[in-house]
Formats: sequence, structure tokens, C-alpha cells
Amino acid sequence: MFSIKLLFALYLLQLSIAYDVRYDGFPTGNPQNWGFVNVREGAYMFWWMHFAKNVTLHTDRPIIFWLQGGPGSSSTGYGNFEILGPLDLAQQERNFTWVNTHNVLFVDNPVGTGFSYVDDLKYLSTDNKQIAKDLIEVLRGFYELYPDFKTVPLHIFGESYGGKMAIEFAYELNKEIQEGKIDSNLIGVYLGDAWTSPIDYTLSWAPYLLNLGFVDEDGYQKINNMARRTERVLQQGQYVLATDLWYMTEVILEEEARAIDFYNVQYDIAYRGGISAKTAKQLGSAKARDYAYELMVNYRRLSTSLADEDEETPVPLTLNNMMRNVVHPALKLPEHVIFGSQSGPVFDTLAGDFMKPVVHIVEKVLNETNVKVVVYNGQLDLICSTPGTIKWVNGMNWYGKKQYASATRNAISVNGLLEGYVRKYGRFAMYWLNRSGHMAPFDNPRACSVMLREETNFPSDY
Repeated sequence: MFSIKLLFALYLLQLSIAYDVRYDGFPTGNPQNWGFVNVREGAYMFWWMHFAKNVTLHTDRPIIFWLQGGPGSSSTGYGNFEILGPLDLAQQERNFTWVNTHNVLFVDNPVGTGFSYVDDLKYLSTDNKQIAKDLIEVLRGFYELYPDFKTVPLHIFGESYGGKMAIEFAYELNKEIQEGKIDSNLIGVYLGDAWTSPIDYTLSWAPYLLNLGFVDEDGYQKINNMARRTERVLQQGQYVLATDLWYMTEVILEEEARAIDFYNVQYDIAYRGGISAKTAKQLGSAKARDYAYELMVNYRRLSTSLADEDEETPVPLTLNNMMRNVVHPALKLPEHVIFGSQSGPVFDTLAGDFMKPVVHIVEKVLNETNVKVVVYNGQLDLICSTPGTIKWVNGMNWYGKKQYASATRNAISVNGLLEGYVRKYGRFAMYWLNRSGHMAPFDNPRACSVMLREETNFPSDY
């Protein structure tokens, strides 16, 4: 008789032969694989695929293509270990991981982020369309290794700036599918607390914080004045200056609120003062963007930070430390690839594209393709607040605009608890997620599991 251990070993061998999966490398407890794709000259993108757990045939489950934001925050690091991957930062099993039910493909994007890298900084992406083209190439490289997955339903998820990248990626990918340049079963694109219309979010901060009591009328006026200045220069096409003034708005906001988490206004955060607007102005544009980059990645519920990415000796227990000193050797990655070492330049290189909206791309996807668009937002997010999302969503021009506006907003409940709301029409849906901020799948896994089940038509944890 075969022992249980032998039968399990034969099962793993069968999977490995069929799908070229691996169980070595970083010990996640589920089949996986990873690699680099040379997406263009001097640019290399890293991907890490976690196949669904306890599934005999992985092609029976959809692919979640996960993109983190920043720009410059790692999907294989932050999205994986701090939001929805199989293990958390303490390397403990996460019971609500999306890998329990779906295949999840984490991609470090744009090039220069996480383990993705460029041979020279001149190869960094300068705009959203170049980013979309690079993502098509990494998907093409993935399909070359896994051709059976070309017919598997593909769902592109983008969080924060990742949402801005995701929508253009979906649009460009659909074009290549229609032109016969790539085979892929693209189903939908998901914009999670996404930086889709930057100015709508920036303008929402003052009233949002006033209504919640984080600032008084004087603080409201100061924040709103700088946000309006940002809007004016953006309308004039001064995009780099708009990014600098957006940063200045953040500085004033911090100064007036004293201490607030940009990613979830209810997170505990120690009062740490901040630099004054006058000091910020003296720093100049380059250092201003450096500081803004730190703001974008340094607000965490956990005590982790990517702010030390360029330090030679990372602080213990940070994501950066684990990715460099634990994950890197476990995956046997090349020595010259240093996690996060190019992330700062990634943000700075995209300074001219950072404040540009992509609402028109959302409209194109809805009006010109068969790809569905799902928007979801945590009610406690500040950086991409729900009021800002509602502003650009209601302002879109698409075929179902009137019908969506009159559609019923239904409640989402799990085990008798209200977890949020959803409104749908045609190929568009918006989810309001309760008790969650910017990282909604981490803050409210129950609500996001319902969304995952409804939109991918596959089981989820709740």
C-alpha cells in the first residue's frame, strides 16, 4: 500500500510536471514560480506566481494579476506579504489570502520597482503608456512559460497608483488581443483606491478632514488653497510643478492635522511633527518629490517601511530587510538585483506623469471593449478618498452613465454584518467597503472576498 506521504509526493510531482511549479525557494506552502522578463532594452521585470492552494488543476482557477502603487512600491513585497499573499510579514500563514482560491501573479512594476530593474536609469518608464507596454511584455513572457494559461480568465487588479497603471494596461492589452498579437482571456480590470483622477482626490482632502474633525476651518482653508493652486497649474499643463504642489498640499495637511495616516485615518499614528511649508519650499522640487515618495510608502498600519530602501543596512523587521536578506537568497536571484534600490528614481522619473488623470482611459475601456471595470474604495482612505472616487466616477461619460446613476445600491453582508455596498450596471461596478482604508483587502478581507467571488464567479473564503 502507498503511504499518505508517498501519495502526496506523487501528487506534487504530477503538478510539477504539468505546470512547471516549484515548492523550493521561499517556503510559502503552496506551488509557485518566479522569474524575470526582458521587456525591452535594458529593462527587466520580475514576477512571482502563487498558484491556488489545494487545487488539482490550476487552469480551472482565474489569474489575479496584482499591481502595487507608489509608483515604486513592490507587488511581490508589499502586495504579497502585507496585503493578500499566502504569508504575512512575520512569515505566518494568512488565513484570508486570495491564494486560497485564486492564482495570484504579483508583478514588480514599473521597471526599477522591487526586484525589477534597469541596466541604466535612462531605461526607466516616463509615462503610463510605456508602463502598459512593459506589462504586456511580462504577460507575454509568462504565457511563453505557461501556454495553457492563455485561456484562463485574467483579472487585472491595481491598487493606488497600480490602478492608474492597470486601466491603461487593460486597454492596451485588449487592443493587442483584438489585433491577434497576443492570446489572453482578459475579463476585467479592478481599480482599488486607485489614483485615477489625482486632482479630484487632492481637492477632496480639505472637506473630508473638516467633516471628520481632523482640521478646523482655518486648516481647511490652508489645505484647500494649496489644492486649488495644484489644480490651476495642472490645468495649465505644468505637470511636474503640479506634482510638487501636490506634495506641498500633503505637507500642509500633515501640519494642520498634526498626525494622520494617509492610508487609513483611523490607524494609530504617533505624533511626529513634520516640516513646515516654508521649509518644504526651501527644499526644492527634487527633494520635495523624495519626501513625497516617503509619504506615499511610509504610512503603514504595521511598523514596516520602505523609506530605508536606499540604506546599505536595512532596519530589522522591515519588509525591505526581509526581501533583501531572506527572499532574495531563497529565490536565488542574481546578486546585482537589489530590492527597491531604484524605487526613488522610479517616482522621480514619473513626476511629469504623476498628476495626469486616466479617467478617459476608463471611459474607453467601457465604451470600446468588452472588458468590465470594477472600482472599489475603502471608506477610511485619505490619499484616494471615497468622495474623490465618487467625483470622477459620476463625471464619466460612458454608455451606462444614466442607468448606473439610477441603479440600486445594494448592501454587502457577511455572517449578518454589514461590510459595504455595491452598485452595478452593465460592465461597471463600484464597491464601497466599510471599515477599510487604502489597503482594503487587508483591512476588510470579508468584503473583498465577496467582491472577488461575485466578480470572478469563483469561490472565496467568505
